Amino acid sequence: MHEDVARTSGGAGPAYAAGALPSAIRSRMLRHINGLTMHVLEAGHETPGRPCLLLLHGFPELAYSWRKVMPALAAAGFHVIAPDQRGYGRTTGWDGNYDGDLFSYRFINLVRDALGVVAAMGYRSVAGVVGHDFGSPVAAWCALLRPDVFRSVVLMSAPFAGPPELPRGEQPARGDDDSLERIYLCDELAALDPPRKHYQWYYTTRDANPDILHCRQGVHNFLRAYYHVKSADWKPNRPFRLASFAAAELAKMPRYYVMDLDTGMAETVAPEMPSAAEIGACRWLPDEALRVYSTEFGRTGFQGGLQWYRCRGGRFTAELQTFSGRTIDVPALFIAGKSDWGVYQVPGAVESMQATACAQMRGVHLVEGAGHWVQQEQPEATAGLILDFLRDRAG
Repeated sequence: MHEDVARTSGGAGPAYAAGALPSAIRSRMLRHINGLTMHVLEAGHETPGRPCLLLLHGFPELAYSWRKVMPALAAAGFHVIAPDQRGYGRTTGWDGNYDGDLFSYRFINLVRDALGVVAAMGYRSVAGVVGHDFGSPVAAWCALLRPDVFRSVVLMSAPFAGPPELPRGEQPARGDDDSLERIYLCDELAALDPPRKHYQWYYTTRDANPDILHCRQGVHNFLRAYYHVKSADWKPNRPFRLASFAAAELAKMPRYYVMDLDTGMAETVAPEMPSAAEIGACRWLPDEALRVYSTEFGRTGFQGGLQWYRCRGGRFTAELQTFSGRTIDVPALFIAGKSDWGVYQVPGAVESMQATACAQMRGVHLVEGAGHWVQQEQPEATAGLILDFLRDRAG
């Protein structure tokens, strides 16, 4: 479906319209980054020799998602770098074909992308790597695999529970024979009344990209509703801990997490489209800022980012089991919005992160007045927490 669009990978030309970025941030391209030409935003670049911070975005986002915290981090003395990750934005060279090179999107290769950016910018190490949403596990794997390069880590919105475990005794390795259908409890969720499905399962399907890209309301309005419903502006977001990763428990989450079986994501969020008055009052994401996202995703499609969701189970899990038992040994911090269901969507993950996955866990902070998009909804609080953590680490 629409494979001509799905194969599109970035493009030339100015990254954004004039005035879209704060004056302290510049846009540039880095060539030969693990097969990519990578678009990055940077701040604090005027002064050589500064310690570096690497910021990794999630889905459906861009390097642009860090625009509100980058100037504050740079003003504190850091050279701040935020790339459009593989599959996103102005970065080119990635395979956006559903039937294409999925293996290039596995976590270890995304860590290689991050290492390539660090090296291309002239650094042997960075003071910290910060990841939000799907950027959070990438940041976690950066810190776990190369603590000599990534000297601290801030995980945002998505807790990291550690590498997948190897089995004890002569049992099959958990995940080796897992299909995506089993991982996302497809049969169990479909058996509920009404039948449901996990949003991450939907994102692995062939139809997800064309369904969203060519939705009735258009990409711009889809993103407006999607960002709204996952933010603190959507008042039903009152997350709580779930008892287990069981269908009946998962179904307690909002429909944008556990969807109706016969409904796509664009249809799911459409009824929650904010009013014109609500859009006008949305200071954290005014329409001209949203236009950056809708223009980029309207040009590239969503498949590049959706590929990441397909890299689970089977050979992907088996590769990561190589690191079973390894911990993140550099200082670590977790930040999320208090209204973000992402903290609890995997029951037990936030507890495992604190108890076992991170050997130097310095804190877990849930920010008031923020949902999933914490660095955009509450940028001052987010930047302050990151800087306090980095100062504490340095001290």
